[in-house]
Amino acid sequence: MKITDVKTYVVGNPPPHFGGLYWIFLKLTTDHQLVGYGEVYSVPFHPQIVARMIEDVCARYVIGTDPFQIERLWRIVYSSGYTQRPDPSLLGVLSGIEMACWDIVGKELNKPIYELLGGQVHEKLRSYTYLYPEEADKTNVYNDPELAAERAAEYVKRGFTAVKFDPVGPYSAFDPRQLSLPALDHTEKFVQTVREAVGGQCDLLFGTHGQMTTSGAIRLARRLEKFDPLWFEEPVPPENLNEMARVARQTSIPIATGERLTTKYEFARVLEKQAASILQMALGRVGGILEAKKIAGMAEAFYAQIAPHLYCGPISGAADIQISTCSPNFLIQESIQTWGGFYAEILQEPIQWQDGYIIPPTKPGLGVELNEEVAARYPYTGQELHLDMLDRPVYQ
Repeated sequence: MKITDVKTYVVGNPPPHFGGLYWIFLKLTTDHQLVGYGEVYSVPFHPQIVARMIEDVCARYVIGTDPFQIERLWRIVYSSGYTQRPDPSLLGVLSGIEMACWDIVGKELNKPIYELLGGQVHEKLRSYTYLYPEEADKTNVYNDPELAAERAAEYVKRGFTAVKFDPVGPYSAFDPRQLSLPALDHTEKFVQTVREAVGGQCDLLFGTHGQMTTSGAIRLARRLEKFDPLWFEEPVPPENLNEMARVARQTSIPIATGERLTTKYEFARVLEKQAASILQMALGRVGGILEAKKIAGMAEAFYAQIAPHLYCGPISGAADIQISTCSPNFLIQESIQTWGGFYAEILQEPIQWQDGYIIPPTKPGLGVELNEEVAARYPYTGQELHLDMLDRPVYQ
C-alpha cells in the first residue's frame, strides 16, 4: 500500500471560538482507497502557509511511501533539512501526517489505534474542561470569582470531576513577571471561592501559562496549597526546566507541563530534572501518536502521569483519546466542555462523553471521520494566529 495524495483543510472555528480561531486538518489517501485524517496544532505561521508546509513535506517525503512505515518516515521528516531537533513547526506538520498514517493503519487492520499500541487499558477516560464564558455573562469568568464558582458548580452537576482556570491574567511576550500583591490576592480569592463552591466533588486544575518568575510562582503556590489543587500548570515558561524544577521542589502541588514541548527528547529533560510529574503532550504538536506513546512509557519509569492537552480540533482530540486509552499512567484528558457544538458538527459522528468521562471509540483507526462538507463550508479568512501573546508588558 502506498500514499498517493494529500489534501488540507483550514477550518474557521465559529464563535465562541473555544479551541482556537481555526483548525488545520489533513487527509492522506492511499492506492487502496483508504483515507487517514490528521491535525496540525498551532504552528506559528498563518494557517494557509502551514497548509503549504504540509503539502511540501508530503511531496518530498510522504507521497509514494507505505503508511505502515511510521518509524522510518518519522526519522526522515524529523531529520529533513539537516534539522534533527525539536522544531515545533516541523513537528506540528509531522504530527498531523503521522496521525493520518496511524488512522490508515488502523482502518487497514480493522482495529482502533489503541489496540495496536498495547491494547485497551481504560474503559473510560476521566475528563476536565476550562471554565468557559457564556454569551449571557455580564462579567469575565476569569476575573470574577463568584461567576467562576457558579460556572464550576454547573460543570460538576453535568458530571465533571475536575475544572481548569487561569485567574493570573493575560500572558505576554515580556513574561515571566513578578505578580503584584493585588494580583496574588485576587488569585488566592478566586481559587478559594471556586473550592468553596465545589467542595470535595471536584479537582481544581490551576492552568497558568508561564506568566510568572520562579520566585513569583513559589509565592503564589504557597498561598494556594491549602486549597489542594490537582496541579499547577506551566508556572514558569517551559524554556528553562531548571527553574520549573525549583518551583516543583518548593511546593506540594504537582507541576504539569508539556503543551509547548515536542518530542521525547524535550520530555526526557522534564523527567530527568524532575520539573513536572504530569505531562501534557499535545498530540498535534509533540510528534504524533507513537512519539506520545514513547513519552508515556518514559513517564511510567518516573511514576509520572499523562494528561494530554487539547486546545484545537477534534481530530487531535481523537488522537489524544487513543493514546490515553492504552496508557497505564493516564490521569485525565482535557475536553472542550462536552465535545458538542462545532466539535460534533465537524465530525461524521461525535466523540462520546458521558457523566464526566470520554468513552473510547471502537471503530478502526482514530475512530472518527472528518465531515469534509462541513469543513469546506467554514474556511478561515482571518489574519490572526490560532493563539497569540500580548505584545506589551503586563503590570499587575
